[in-house]
Amino acid sequence: MKALDNIKAAIRRKGADVLLVTQPENRRYLSGFKAPDLSIAESSGALLVFTRFSPLLLTDSRYQLQAEQETTGFGVVLVQHNLWNTLLKILVRRNVLKLAFESHYFLHDAATKLMDLGQKHGIEIIPVSNMIEKQRTRKSGEEIQKISQSVLLNEKVFLEVYKGLRPGQTEKEVAQQIETAMRRNGAEEPAFSTIVAAGPNAAQPHAVPTDRAIKKGETVIIDMGLKLDGYCSDMTRTIVLGKPDSRTVKIIRLVRKAQRAALETIKAGILARDADRAAREIISRAGYGKHFGHSLGHGVGLAVHEAPSLNKMRRNKLQPGMVVTVEPGIYLPGWGGVRLENMVAVTGDGCTILNRDTTFLDI
Repeated sequence: MKALDNIKAAIRRKGADVLLVTQPENRRYLSGFKAPDLSIAESSGALLVFTRFSPLLLTDSRYQLQAEQETTGFGVVLVQHNLWNTLLKILVRRNVLKLAFESHYFLHDAATKLMDLGQKHGIEIIPVSNMIEKQRTRKSGEEIQKISQSVLLNEKVFLEVYKGLRPGQTEKEVAQQIETAMRRNGAEEPAFSTIVAAGPNAAQPHAVPTDRAIKKGETVIIDMGLKLDGYCSDMTRTIVLGKPDSRTVKIIRLVRKAQRAALETIKAGILARDADRAAREIISRAGYGKHFGHSLGHGVGLAVHEAPSLNKMRRNKLQPGMVVTVEPGIYLPGWGGVRLENMVAVTGDGCTILNRDTTFLDI
């Protein structure tokens, strides 16, 4: 209810009567409706959040029972033919003159239809962006608890698979083992496609698992995350099967040092870019600056990638309740790569590390 009240206030500030919500995570955040969209062009439902009336969830017969079971405080309206006809009837009946919509998520075709509807029926259409996402950046205590449980289950899955890893297994095989173990242990689904990258493939930060067999002594980046009760986790470990050589040890320890520097910097009130700089300076001073190309981290919640972004350009301030990843890395073409990633919750005087696994400290 508090989230809805905050959004209603934001709608009023935009001068609108109602907000049409179509982004899946925003829809779930406000209503509890869990059904995903099969694609951006095929929606499982849309919310109408009014400033003067009770909110509605518009969905079709495929999702009607689920919507009625999962939502609280939302009336469920069955879409009979298409969304636009149903939407128009509701807007006319409630004498809506100004409708806001999530312009950052709408396809051009859908936005054109909505604009045409407004023009034909005297309804002002107001594009807005990131209205709900902005609120989602600061997690409640309950949300942080759910994220923490997701993190701990993710670690359990990692350790279960890690103990059985052997040279000769392919990247694809390991990725499949991880995602199978996620579901076996109670996860809803992977939060993203699991990354397993060994040897030279680990020089690609977002490598896709291949049929390449993992060799003894090379770095293997495992980046994995799952969804539990709607909330995501995201963790990266760099492991070596067998004894690592001195170069590998040096780079892993350097990345670990960079991560510690960022963790010691993060607290409410600092600029996002300052956290990035703390890690980047460590890596740059060691001569690997050009090999750390991505940002330090990103927000995690109902989506695995959400605001805020911790990168060298961001001047936004971190706030209590934000949950972010801290994931510096070094990637060397022809050799491989190293990335270490933990998740933290920002507090007034620092941050709380949500991870407990210390596998990366073995080297």
